[in-house]
Amino acid sequence: MPSPQHGFSVRNGDNTPQGAFAKTGKFGRMFPELPAFTPPIDNLVALGNAMSDDRTDPSEPLRDHPDGDNRNVPAGFTYLGQFVDHDLTFDPTSLKEKQVDPQAVVNFRTPALDLDSVYGSGPDDQPYLFQLKDKEKFLIGKNEESSDANGVIVVKGDHDLPRAPSTVALLGDPRNDENLLVAQTHLAILKFHNKIVDGLRDGSIPRKAEISKTIFEEARQLVVWHYQWIVVFDFLDRILDSNQVNKVLDEGRKFYKFNTFPFIPVEFSVAAYRLGHSMIRSSYDYNRVFTFKDIAADSFAPASLGLLFNFTGKSRRMPPDGPGLETLLPTNWIIDWRRFFEIDPAVPVNHSRKLDPFLVNPLKDIPNIPDVPNMKKPTSLAVRNLLRGRNMGLPSGQSVARFMKLKPLSSSEIASGSDGAVAKQFCFDKETPLWYYILKEAHVQQKGLRLGEVGSRIVAEVFLGLLEGDSDSFFVRNRNWKPTLTAKVPGTFTFADLIRFTKDISPIDGLEAPVSPPAG
Repeated sequence: MPSPQHGFSVRNGDNTPQGAFAKTGKFGRMFPELPAFTPPIDNLVALGNAMSDDRTDPSEPLRDHPDGDNRNVPAGFTYLGQFVDHDLTFDPTSLKEKQVDPQAVVNFRTPALDLDSVYGSGPDDQPYLFQLKDKEKFLIGKNEESSDANGVIVVKGDHDLPRAPSTVALLGDPRNDENLLVAQTHLAILKFHNKIVDGLRDGSIPRKAEISKTIFEEARQLVVWHYQWIVVFDFLDRILDSNQVNKVLDEGRKFYKFNTFPFIPVEFSVAAYRLGHSMIRSSYDYNRVFTFKDIAADSFAPASLGLLFNFTGKSRRMPPDGPGLETLLPTNWIIDWRRFFEIDPAVPVNHSRKLDPFLVNPLKDIPNIPDVPNMKKPTSLAVRNLLRGRNMGLPSGQSVARFMKLKPLSSSEIASGSDGAVAKQFCFDKETPLWYYILKEAHVQQKGLRLGEVGSRIVAEVFLGLLEGDSDSFFVRNRNWKPTLTAKVPGTFTFADLIRFTKDISPIDGLEAPVSPPAG
């Protein structure tokens, strides 16, 4: 009898499942029956290099062309999606590996939407994440005083991640200091927890009858459950095909299966959930200081990707992107959340880019990456994603579609466009790398506004499966639970509601949300 294998079911001689699945802490396969698609590396490099969005606004060269915008998805969801990814997965394997067995790859995150990337091991085991005199609340970092383009001082505040003297952020997951937008997202969660602690203490948030819970434990549950609601009903609802989500809800999961403990399928982590790379903009209207010059003549510049990575402790680089983070985050880099989520109709929102096979130009050249033996270092993010998929032995997009009993994209659909011409050159219109297929499917079936059938089904099954596999999630503890904190629409909760709850709408401008009535 075969020995149990991590990450996918053990099979017997006639290839039928025997029901042994991965233990937690591992990656695995969602479709172990399907063969790996391993085309020549040079062909993948050529395809990745063709996945470039060269559209810019002729009136402002630094601005992405509005034709590529997804006006249904504010740009803040791009980085909320990255934050969620860091909450679920951490794969330290390198592209130096020629072929990686997912069974052997350890996931250093719990495969659950439990915010272990924020809470770490808790205040007793990781006290440096929490306030010295109040260990039920997170430590919040201070800002370094700076000025705007007119020389007006932007006053100091507490609007950064907590940092060591080296500028490295003190976090449950250091990757959340990788760029400034994911860092400010992490900071919003810290502030959210602290506000809930305050509310439980002063009675504005009623405590439950579970007297065995400390205020910290009750606050954590409220934070995690509202976060889970945001992920499913605010984030995923915007980017997935609702038909596929409803099929999973009505008929149950058919492809992502586990016995006791969930695992992270590589078809999800290396392909379907890398959708966020297509959503990234070249630059952002970040706040009143870092904005587009045609909007505000007194601005410094828009917030380019280079600057967003430069002003962090983890990714900071030398000029030409600027001086970077020398000690603390300068006050002129505090975010204006109105520009990233639908909070104030009077303030234009940055939109994410469409879900399609085109990545913005700055992602062609990613700095500070390791070498890959026997080939020129691939600095393109698209190329690296395609190589990662090959190394992990992902199946082709068509084989996954056929296995799901969905109609695969036609050869002509894959071959459409400038990227498709390159795909056809290497016969990728017949069998297509899974990550590229999922983005092309979104482009063809949903005009780039949502994922298509295959991509949506993979993402929906994994997220709902992770919630069903977590005994502490609201899906398991109380499937009929509704958010209890004050929201624009009672009984729901969005990330915009979370920002309103923290009251830090645009702290650089001193704008706070109005005082909310007590939670129901």
